[in-house]
Amino acid sequence: MVPAIPGLLLQTSLWEMVGRATPLTFAVLLILLLFSIFSWAIIFAKWSVFRRARLADSKFLRAFRKANGLDAVMMASEQFRPSPLVAVFDFGYEEVTRQVKSRGTLSNKVALERTLQMGTSEELAKLERNMSWLATTASVSPFIGLFGTVLGIIRAFEQLGQQGSSSLRAVGPGISEALIATAMGLLAAIPAAIFFNIFGHRIREIGARMDDFALEFLNMTERTYGE
Repeated sequence: MVPAIPGLLLQTSLWEMVGRATPLTFAVLLILLLFSIFSWAIIFAKWSVFRRARLADSKFLRAFRKANGLDAVMMASEQFRPSPLVAVFDFGYEEVTRQVKSRGTLSNKVALERTLQMGTSEELAKLERNMSWLATTASVSPFIGLFGTVLGIIRAFEQLGQQGSSSLRAVGPGISEALIATAMGLLAAIPAAIFFNIFGHRIREIGARMDDFALEFLNMTERTYGE
């Protein structure tokens, strides 16, 4: 039972310090808490999206390479919808269908390449959605926390001047309250920065995978509709 006492005292003192905070400092802490909550919501959502995209990509790519033609791939693609490669395939398939219906063959390879690039760009834009929030949290939260700390220190020294005491016991509680804002800012910023870099690397990997798939798509269309 004895080892649990320090943790309990720390938890109690933290709540007491937050409770003694001024309305402005409390607003800073609330803002940082909201930043942290939104960031973690984005992190969990993105993690799920990238995990499902990776699994669906590998399955769709195997199905694509085993298929006899684009029509067969189109029929099988419905079960791999979380895959960004499926979206790129849809763009290319529509362009190929349009050209073949109008002219009987694949007559404009450049237009197909541009269409595939548009599909890649659109999927990358979807994957990058809300990434700016993580970047903003990582860069802004420490400064918001520092702002709250400065306000708390100013308040502590004002109380020190009013009491006319220069002891650490008089100014210590106010400074400790102020430093909570800095800790809260770092608590919000560090995970956001870490996962922003991790997800950025994942997005670049998926982008490279879509570029490679576009080349495979072009090869298949040339084998199928080439003159």
